[in-house]
Amino acid sequence: MPNNGSNMGFIGASGLMGHGMAKNLQLHGHALHLTVHRNRDRVQDLFDRGAVEVDSPAGLAAQCDTVFICVTGTPQVEGLFTGERGLLASPKPGLVIVDCSTSEPASTAALRQRCEALQVTLIDAPLARSAAEAEAGRLNVMVGAAPGDFARVEPLIRCFAENVLHVGGPGTGHVVKLLYNFMAQAICTSTAEAFAVGQRTGVDLQQLVAITTIGAVNSGLFQAMAKALQGDLKSLPFELDNARKDLRYYTHLAEGLAVPAWLGEAVHQSLTLASALGHGAKFVPSLIEAQEQISGATLIRR
Repeated sequence: MPNNGSNMGFIGASGLMGHGMAKNLQLHGHALHLTVHRNRDRVQDLFDRGAVEVDSPAGLAAQCDTVFICVTGTPQVEGLFTGERGLLASPKPGLVIVDCSTSEPASTAALRQRCEALQVTLIDAPLARSAAEAEAGRLNVMVGAAPGDFARVEPLIRCFAENVLHVGGPGTGHVVKLLYNFMAQAICTSTAEAFAVGQRTGVDLQQLVAITTIGAVNSGLFQAMAKALQGDLKSLPFELDNARKDLRYYTHLAEGLAVPAWLGEAVHQSLTLASALGHGAKFVPSLIEAQEQISGATLIRR
């Protein structure tokens, strides 16, 4: 196991994605330093392998070469940078911070300016794929960074990623992630709606699934939604409220560019309605449960 002597900080290791990322950094020989916000049991294995607990983001920034962040979204990311316990309280010169969260690009740009004034580099590197693939070290990562900065962090990111794409300059990683998630949720929401309309007309939904499976519309997302018809609502393990948050960021981005985003708004409102109906803490396939409530269709085998 190679060990290049780098001190690696990680914020969010107790999360679904963060645990696997932090574990794989550690398994590739990096000295791991963690803050523990909640769910200490979730990271006990990291401590058992030698990870060091640090009491604040400021502590990580003062002693680590690189700090990875993997938290829910922009408010949580912004909170890590502020105050005497924040990342910018007294950072090590040359520190690199890699934000793997799904964040608003405008906020990332403002944080980057604050970092540059302190000789700190902020790189956006949001994620695709699931927690299981994070554990296996097989995530997809889209990185927004200057070429030299990308070259510095790519070997670190490859500790937990199968595919690492340099999608452009600073900020483009977060933009690409919002575009990606918009397209993904458009597939999921339209599939749930099609199932409801189909069932109400008397169509055998398994025949709809069969023809879609052999056609151009097929995708992993469609198949995950189709499994919900058989009662499997966990085949796409992404919380519906997180999807709603990401679509809000997307429509905000489009609005700032004066680009009409009527379809994005429709997808966002579909997710918002499902959340209002009580499904926000469930996974995205529960859009089908919401459609049952809205339409009166019977869709899920129980």
